[in-house]
Amino acid sequence: MIKITLPDGSQREYPKGTTSLQVALSISEGLARNVLASKVNGEVWDATRPILQDSSVNLLTWNDELGKSTLWHSSAHLLAEALEALYPGIKFGIGPPIENGFYYDVDLGGSQLNPEDFKKIEDKIIELARQNNPYIRKDVSKSDAISYFTEKKDEYKLDLLKDLNDGTITFYEQGKFTDLCRGPHIPSTGFIKAAKVMSIAGAYWRGDEKNKQLTRIYAITFPKEKELKEYLILLEEAKKRDHRKLGKELELFCFSEKVGMGLPLWLPAGAALRERLIQFMQKAQIKSGYLPVVTPHIGHKQLYVTSGHYEKYGADAFQPIKTPQEGEEFFLKPMNCPHHCEIYKSKPRSYKDLPIRLAEFGTVYRYEQHGELHGLTRVRGFTQDDAHLFCRPDQIEEEFCKVIDLVLYVFKALDFNDYTAQISLRDPSNTTKYIGSDENWKKAEDAIIASAKEKGLKTTTVLGEAAFYGPKLDFMVKDAIGRKWQLGTIQVDYNLPERFELEYTGSDNQKHRPVMIHRAPFGSLERFVAVLIEHCAGKFPLWLTPEQVMVLPISEKYNDYAKKVLDLLNNYDIRGLIDDRNEKIGRKIRDTEVKKIPYMLIVGEKEEEDQTVSVRKQGDGDAGSMSLSDFAAVIGKEIDGKLARLV
Repeated sequence: MIKITLPDGSQREYPKGTTSLQVALSISEGLARNVLASKVNGEVWDATRPILQDSSVNLLTWNDELGKSTLWHSSAHLLAEALEALYPGIKFGIGPPIENGFYYDVDLGGSQLNPEDFKKIEDKIIELARQNNPYIRKDVSKSDAISYFTEKKDEYKLDLLKDLNDGTITFYEQGKFTDLCRGPHIPSTGFIKAAKVMSIAGAYWRGDEKNKQLTRIYAITFPKEKELKEYLILLEEAKKRDHRKLGKELELFCFSEKVGMGLPLWLPAGAALRERLIQFMQKAQIKSGYLPVVTPHIGHKQLYVTSGHYEKYGADAFQPIKTPQEGEEFFLKPMNCPHHCEIYKSKPRSYKDLPIRLAEFGTVYRYEQHGELHGLTRVRGFTQDDAHLFCRPDQIEEEFCKVIDLVLYVFKALDFNDYTAQISLRDPSNTTKYIGSDENWKKAEDAIIASAKEKGLKTTTVLGEAAFYGPKLDFMVKDAIGRKWQLGTIQVDYNLPERFELEYTGSDNQKHRPVMIHRAPFGSLERFVAVLIEHCAGKFPLWLTPEQVMVLPISEKYNDYAKKVLDLLNNYDIRGLIDDRNEKIGRKIRDTEVKKIPYMLIVGEKEEEDQTVSVRKQGDGDAGSMSLSDFAAVIGKEIDGKLARLV
């Protein structure tokens, strides 16, 4: 018999070799019908895989991210089976799950794939799914695996096999299709009830432009037809909210090929929005004891050799800037932290000085591949709301908790109410990616876990997602239409203080190393603004929006009164513009609606005579006539009092 520990801490005994699916069945038939996979001792397994020792088991369904991922991974195999039936001789690269659905890279030989072919592929997927074939896992020797794919003349799978050790290779089989795969997979194809091929693209094998270009087929599946329909509606809504589309319509930012791909240009309205976010954060930081600093956009190569950034990212960064001085090289700044380490080191520090909190809205540069650039969410130059806290080991947890409070304050102010904190740890099976001692890593990871627990955060833990110098707490936020974004990060770092030989004099009069906390509640202004645009569909909170009112004179005769109204509004710190074009009032109203300016103040003969304005609220229509002082009171009431003081 073996003991199975469930997530609630309860234990049950089962015969050795029991599967997670059998565990589910012993709890309830309804649960068993919905189990897609399981987490056994922290590792995701097939629900049909025998458990041979005492284990902790977490049953995964469609409601779990790992359950979705498993269904989509299995669906990639089903897509491959459908393609093999429709396109004999096709060869397969890789087919992983992604954030929404999955893809498979395929070599179609001489065949072509067009959007008109999507429907027949979808129909074939569902036809095969209805056969309810089980996903069967098989251990295979390397020689047998090579023989199998040699016979199929699939050079891509043979290429993948070169990197695998004998004794670690598994095949998965469903219906008439067999694939090289580690798994895990769902119990059978019958769980897949709806399928949609989304798009196709080109993809070089192993991401190398020297290799053959394959066809990448993106698709998504669901356990219910209704969920597919809801997802497609969501996609249409996402198109309306696309920050690239709204950014252009609202004249917030643009890009220029002459300036360079991935280098955004902020237009006046966007610059005002960005500046208001900066002011919001600066005032919150000053209140929390942060000290503003400014550092250059470039740094000597040796700075990044010392920090470790050159070793880890040098090959993927912008190339060095060479000076007339022989052998002298500079780099565009990829991170602010090395510069802040040098500021800390600029004078002797005492234990009484700590913590020291250095904050900077620092612009950094990273060379992203052309195909990875995407609006403001993936750029080559971006500004981080960066800060680095230097503290004593006994101060880590308190400081970390204060940073969590600041991040949550930002989320509350901007109406991001649905979030999870992801504890990102290093991969214990591949520690070569990271710098620093095991002892320091354990201390850093323990501090993050304890702080998250103390603040009562809803957390998930992910191995292998840590920064190369330390573990992280990443905040995963859901926007208004349910999409997940990574916003805000906090990291504990024992390693950079070691590499830069940072010190403080302790109460024992001896030299000690400080601990560093990296934090960026926004993450980057560019990405944050992109997410904010899509979250609120361009209708920014009243305290933040670049322009709060648009004054609309009915005709040119009332332009002077419109200017007087705007001047008086400025006395109330209300931001606005005048639309004094020679256009009909209906056109002016429609154009202002498109610009998503919260309030329109229409002025004509009656308003000038009564010294009032006719108020129209964006999306709501007429709000009546009122004096400017009454309108200012409406604005003041709408803006949260605490935010009004901050901004």
